[in-house]
Amino acid sequence: MSALSTAVGRALTGRGIHIQAALQRPTSYTTIHKIPGGSIVSNAVAAPAYIQNTDRSFENDIFVPPTRPNLPATKFSDRMAAIKEAKPFSEFLTDNFNRQHNYLRISVTERCNLRCLYCMPEEGIDLSPPSHLLTTEEILHLAKLFVSQGVTKIRLTGGEPTVRKDIVDLIAELGKLKAIGLKELAMTTNGISLARKLPQMVEGGLTALNLSLDTLDEFKFQFMTRRKGLSNVLKSIDTALSLNIQPLKVNCVVMNKVNVDEIPSFLAMTKDRPIEVRFIEYMPFTGNKWESGKMITYQAMLDQIRQSHPDLQKVQDHKNDTSKTYQIPGYKGKLGFITSMTHNFCGTCNRLRITSDGNIKVCLFDNAEVSLRDMMRAEGGMGPEGEKKLLEVIGVAVKGKKEKHVGLGELESMPNRPMILIGNGYRRRPPSKTTYNIPLHLLPPLHIGQSVRAYSTSGKPDRPVTATDSQEPVSAQKLTHVLPSGAAHMVPIHEKAVTTRTAKAISTIKFSNPDAVKLIRSNSNKKGDVLSISRIAGIMAAKKTPEIIPLCHPISISKVQVNLRVVDDGNGAIEILTIVTCDGKTGVEMEALAAATGAALTVYDMCKAVDKGMVIDGTRVVEKVGGQSGDWREEGWVEWSES
Repeated sequence: MSALSTAVGRALTGRGIHIQAALQRPTSYTTIHKIPGGSIVSNAVAAPAYIQNTDRSFENDIFVPPTRPNLPATKFSDRMAAIKEAKPFSEFLTDNFNRQHNYLRISVTERCNLRCLYCMPEEGIDLSPPSHLLTTEEILHLAKLFVSQGVTKIRLTGGEPTVRKDIVDLIAELGKLKAIGLKELAMTTNGISLARKLPQMVEGGLTALNLSLDTLDEFKFQFMTRRKGLSNVLKSIDTALSLNIQPLKVNCVVMNKVNVDEIPSFLAMTKDRPIEVRFIEYMPFTGNKWESGKMITYQAMLDQIRQSHPDLQKVQDHKNDTSKTYQIPGYKGKLGFITSMTHNFCGTCNRLRITSDGNIKVCLFDNAEVSLRDMMRAEGGMGPEGEKKLLEVIGVAVKGKKEKHVGLGELESMPNRPMILIGNGYRRRPPSKTTYNIPLHLLPPLHIGQSVRAYSTSGKPDRPVTATDSQEPVSAQKLTHVLPSGAAHMVPIHEKAVTTRTAKAISTIKFSNPDAVKLIRSNSNKKGDVLSISRIAGIMAAKKTPEIIPLCHPISISKVQVNLRVVDDGNGAIEILTIVTCDGKTGVEMEALAAATGAALTVYDMCKAVDKGMVIDGTRVVEKVGGQSGDWREEGWVEWSES
């Protein structure tokens, strides 16, 4: 094969086109023009005779079989120019599993004009200060950077993108990126305020549209979105059809006992109109009160549809699409299923996300994020050197993408932004462990008073922390068991290391008269040995902690010690000290407290016949050892042991 053939082969291979048979050099030749579109597959056999052109060099020509004759020379020149300029797909956007990310989703706002049950917490969200959000210039800068590296599709999301004041102008500016390689400019919207803006958006370059619509019933619409507006959404669908927007997709989150009965109505939308309705498995996000009983699986939906449409046919899925596509014979439209919960599509994932506050999120279900906004706002961040640093950080983030997200069992308890905040600020999402090892020289300089975001570190103090030590400001502290919505959840510990952990807790039972202490000392209480029975109760309570406290992890306890001593001051009291130890991924403070409380309640139960005025007082943890947060001991507390 000649040097030219080799070069062309390499160029075509770099663009995903493969030549299956080597082209032989004929004895006679002439210039053959461009082969239009599609894969190039040579069926070359013995080459026919071509008119000899002795004034030309063979190295400047390309040959194909005569099955594609008489193509315009201008098209051939364009094709050859494209081949010569073809580059391998950007290494920055290729992960360790050779997935090429040519699809970028950009959240352009955190605001929304609906309050959908599965998307936004009922109480709403705290809006970020405008200075935290990406500016139009920053959005365009990132979009251009990604397109220059091989991104061919951009989708605008939110929040609700149409509530952004300059959304029409933004689309027009993004549409200009088609000159450098962008092929599709899409938007996902709820359609409430879309219809009147849509013609200008299409004129500006919008090519595809996804509309979120979960019910065709006005009453249910108000229930599911907490707002009115179904007629506006339907009008937006009609407008999109009149503008011949394709693909036009309607996304429907299906929930048990809410809208599963409307599947036939959505199928009817596809009968006479070129709409693809996509049924989505209900996914867990912070604050959406997800329950497994609310989720309808893809298979269950498919079985329901086949009862009324047994001739339902599987059709070719779109490349890299998240949806499994079907069609009812004779229908103009199609239907699909997005199976995030039961059948992940991680193997072909080509999507990256930019949140509205400028973080890159490589997976919808991964709470690790890296800030690009802060890098752009550093000195020189929007210049050539800044772009190089951005690409390096993007490359590190993409390389950190996992092969697939966790399974259903872990997804439902894993902290993540509310769906509405996949484009929102870091202040309201649970703390995440950022796994990307970003080189320090790529981070923007930190100024006094500036908070570091998205680059998290943790370390164990090199000395025990006392109660009087300075703590982080109250505004920066977070309750790990409480989501931003106020809902409770169990903290994931699967990524934590196994370490030895110890906790000590105390409690005191104060008597209102001296009779109880006399009976305890003489071991003459009618119910039995108060101290021995209370000690056993404390040990049992420690072992039963995850059954008593809903969000505690079951752990393997290696030691429970319950000490009790009688104090004769005043009417007397019993002091309790519990010590619990384990080798595990989470602490045992709750086990120590449960042991102290269980022992104290047992003392109360056994003595209440002679003292109804007892007070259980001062129950608290006084020391903890081990774990990520380090050691801690109550200042001034002195440990004691039973005599």
